[in-house]
Amino acid sequence: MNFEEAKDYLLKKARQMGIDAEVLAAESRELSLSAFGGRLEEITQATQGGIGVRVVVEGKVGYAYTEERTPEALDWVMQEAHENALLQSSGGGFIPAGSALGRHDLLGEGLSAPLEHKQAAALTVEATLRQDARVKQVPRTFYQERETQVVLGSTQGASGGYRTGVSVVMGMAILSDGGAPKQSWNVDFSREFHALEPGKTALDLIHNTARLLGARPLKTGKYRAYFEPKAFAQLLGVISFMFSAKNVLEGKSLLAGKVGERVASELVTVVDDPTLPGGIASRPFDAEGTPSRRLTLIEQGVLKSFAHNSETARQMGVEPTGNAQRSYKGVLGVGHSNLFLEPGSGVKLQEGVIVTEMMGLHAGANPISGDFSLQALGLKVEGGEVAYAVENFTVAGNLLSLLQSISAVGEGLEWEYWGMALGAPMVEVAELSFAGA
Repeated sequence: MNFEEAKDYLLKKARQMGIDAEVLAAESRELSLSAFGGRLEEITQATQGGIGVRVVVEGKVGYAYTEERTPEALDWVMQEAHENALLQSSGGGFIPAGSALGRHDLLGEGLSAPLEHKQAAALTVEATLRQDARVKQVPRTFYQERETQVVLGSTQGASGGYRTGVSVVMGMAILSDGGAPKQSWNVDFSREFHALEPGKTALDLIHNTARLLGARPLKTGKYRAYFEPKAFAQLLGVISFMFSAKNVLEGKSLLAGKVGERVASELVTVVDDPTLPGGIASRPFDAEGTPSRRLTLIEQGVLKSFAHNSETARQMGVEPTGNAQRSYKGVLGVGHSNLFLEPGSGVKLQEGVIVTEMMGLHAGANPISGDFSLQALGLKVEGGEVAYAVENFTVAGNLLSLLQSISAVGEGLEWEYWGMALGAPMVEVAELSFAGA
């Protein structure tokens, strides 16, 4: 059976069993090309996928999945989900009302270029990097793509599907001009392979790394901080944890109970928009079939909403926001799509430190407490201009305090991709603690 047939088979089975069910099927095709030494070092292709069900039996929720689409496997998965539901101690579960969602192709011809063009992309990044005498090592360059197809249906009327995908080109390099070397990376991504510019990806990597050569230690103190878009997008990825209604209900968010309150500078507006045209993480509906819509989480500093699935929305007495997330193997959660800080009127350099890159984000930033202490690289700003590079310092504070201390927001929006897309302009923070020499 194909996924559509398997979905229909499972829903018919659920109705015969007299239970509510939701079926989520997904299949991903991946291609990875790695270049080293002027030749392709590795080529891998893989396809994986499966079909998962969520059932409600006597108010109890059960999950199961299979990667086979035979009648025997589908019969088993329904029985397994049924039994798993009966093992649960709590009730109150439900499958939300759904509707016809249509079939959507968000990818088009985006990844249809010949294989040799994709191989050339990985090789071009490496060749361009090696042309610069300051580049001492090129540990890795690669091209990757993923194409995903999703099919969803439920006994409550949800029915739809979509195809999406992403192409990525990336390089790493170690540069030195005789002093201490600096290592960094750069990545570019698009739904359209032909929109990638491998040569520019490499040149941007050289420029952004070379400016850090000859770095001096930074003296410990409080400075005005200028977070470059890449760096602030990293922080936004941690902050996103606080917007999840699931985390709020579990007591893991500093924003609990603060809807309608000012939680950030009035310059801060944070939006999650799965309808963004061309957005890497755009989608027509979420993992429960709730149609996608733009969601403003913080508006001019005021917390307006959390991100909800149907379960968290019911518990909080609000409408679902279209942020349900789960894989065919997983249970229901909350996730984001294209999450970004809206651009502002611009940042004018004065005195302080530009934070260009941060390391150890997962270990050094706690999304529950909001505290962070991160090793970073940067540039010292004096008299409104970049004076020299600085290193061997950490930047520390609390994420909520940082949001409240934002004193300017840049005009341009740049994106990072961590499964969800994270967008940020340059961000100025009035004062932040830096621990250095």
